[in-house]
Parts: sequence; structure tokens; C-alpha cells
Amino acid sequence: MPLCNRVDPFGKLHATEARGLFTGNRGIIHDPETRTLLGRRWTTRAWIICDLHWKGRRREVWGRNGPAGGAGWTELFFLDEVTALAAGHRPCFYCRRKRAETFRDSLFEGNGLDRGSAPEMDRLLHAQRVSTNRAMLSKRVAEDLPDGAMIVADGRAFAMRKGRALPWSFAGYGEAQPPPDRAHLLTPPATIGALRLGYRPRWHPSALGGSVTRRS
Repeated sequence: MPLCNRVDPFGKLHATEARGLFTGNRGIIHDPETRTLLGRRWTTRAWIICDLHWKGRRREVWGRNGPAGGAGWTELFFLDEVTALAAGHRPCFYCRRKRAETFRDSLFEGNGLDRGSAPEMDRLLHAQRVSTNRAMLSKRVAEDLPDGAMIVADGRAFAMRKGRALPWSFAGYGEAQPPPDRAHLLTPPATIGALRLGYRPRWHPSALGGSVTRRS
């Protein structure tokens, strides 16, 4: 049985066979004995996106990976970076330093802020990802969103690419279509600023005309 560690664009966790291109974490939110979720859905404001393969490191997912035999951190998985950004995560400074630095600089400058620290960025993102006040967008405004922004209409998530809306699923993206007449912004506004300034997230191949694949 798959673990409940697959993240959707809303930041919610699910059990599904499709894993995707990235891992990441929000701290320790699992019990390594039962390999089940604890009550909290985060224990840190640093919600990060990590490379799935890095320097040959291997971990027992939701096992005891800490240096003293503790839980370590709770491995989560994302279809792609676009999905992870919509869920409120940001690149990791440990395994994705160059990407993290680019994202940090784009985020602060794209929001008209002086360059700040990673904790300052995390405070800004955390306030937005836990907010239920999502901006309403018309079709025209949605069309003008930067590539990699995600919206939600009738409970369904879409990723914007070249002014078109790509329906999201755990297995990949569906065929591009015009955005809905009305939708809400799903990606945190601060991250939208980074995307507008030129941060380019990594997409799942299905968004680029590639095949929709399933990975366990």
C-alpha cells in the first residue's frame, strides 16, 4: 500500500502510486513505527522541494533516517516543481542551492522587497499558504499569469502555460485548454512574483508534450 505522502497543489497529502519528479518535506510529521501521519501537517515553516536523486543518497521512506535513529524528516513527493510551488513549498538550499538562491532573489525582487534571508522568505510564504483568502481571477487575468502559476476552478487545479490551462492530476497534465471564466489563484502570491521575474520551475513531461507516466 502506498504511503500518504503525495502532495497535491492544495498542499494536501494523499496515498497514490504516482510519485513524480521531486521529494521534499515540512519537518517530521510521521510515526516511523507505524509509518502513518501524525496529527500535524508541518513542524517547520521551511517547506522545501528537494531533488529526488542526490549524490546516491538512499533513505527508508517514513523510516528512521535521523542521525540518532529518529524519524529524520518526513519524505513527501510532488508531480513536479510547479505542483510543489503551488502547495507553498520552495527549493531546498542544501540539495538545490543554485535554484534556491535564484528563487529567493526572484521572490524578494519580484515582490518589491529588499533581499532577505531564507527564514524571512519562509515566514512570507507560510502566511500565504495557510490563508484561505485566494484572489478571484477573470479569464483574462488568468491568461496573463506567468508560466507555472496554478489556479483552481470548481475544485480542480490547473497549471497555466502560455496563457492556457492544463488540468492537473497525480499522473500528469491533461490537454491544454482556455482558462475558466472565473477561477481562484492557487500558487502563493509571493511565488507568483518570483515567476513573473523569471524563475522557471521544472515541469512534468506531460505538460511539454511528453507521455504521462506512473511511478511508484
